[in-house]
Amino acid sequence: MIHFKSKEEIEIIAESAQILGKAHAEVAKAVEPGISTLALDKIAETFIRDHGGVPSFKDYNGFPASLCISMNEHVVHGIPGVYELKEGDIASIDCGVYYKGFHSDSAYTYAVGQVEASVEQLLDTTKASLYKGIEKMVVGNRIGDIGAAIQAYVEEAGFSVVRELVGHGIGKNLHESPEVPNYGKKGRGTLIKEGLVIAIEPMVNLGKKSVVQARDGWTIYTADRQPSAHYEHTVALVDGEAKILTTFEYIEQVLKAKNGKATIH
Repeated sequence: MIHFKSKEEIEIIAESAQILGKAHAEVAKAVEPGISTLALDKIAETFIRDHGGVPSFKDYNGFPASLCISMNEHVVHGIPGVYELKEGDIASIDCGVYYKGFHSDSAYTYAVGQVEASVEQLLDTTKASLYKGIEKMVVGNRIGDIGAAIQAYVEEAGFSVVRELVGHGIGKNLHESPEVPNYGKKGRGTLIKEGLVIAIEPMVNLGKKSVVQARDGWTIYTADRQPSAHYEHTVALVDGEAKILTTFEYIEQVLKAKNGKATIH
């Protein structure tokens, strides 16, 4: 069953999403060679709790951390630990916030220093594909229109869309109906209606689409060990149009200040 949200509920999710966006920015400040993924996790958890929220991921089905940090060939669900970021890495950082009874969910992939041109293109394409999907979230469309738009954009650029992992509804629960694949056919799937709130999250591989689960039971990585990128927004249908509740604004302010230029993925 899909739980459509009232405008008042969507406003609460938007409040949660503001805390989330600012938590991401605090992490972005610390994304540098030499920092451990566990240290990044502590930064996020401290910020979220200090601002009245609870990390959505921590203890969710036994997950041990506040962030999923997926490095390089890891697609999603990477567990923070002793690994230290190094020049040329990419780090996909996924985070959720539970606030006033509602969840928000967002992910961003960071280049650590300079990365190869093909990886830079992967990040740019994945992020752009997220917005291609969001454009299709309008009254009268179906969930398949979102996935079809993402898939077409990604594959035209020469990359591949992960099939086994999908976006999802979100609200009082972190994962709700409907599932939101990043591939599909136009005109198929759940009808998009007022009050629908979903997390759209393309996961895109540099190489082939196949993925494997690590022995830790959580981390998903590419079967060919090629890099993967992941971007995610929580989006609501309000007055017939998509309203992006989460934000990359605070992240990108940090990245511009760090880089001294507008090279942002």
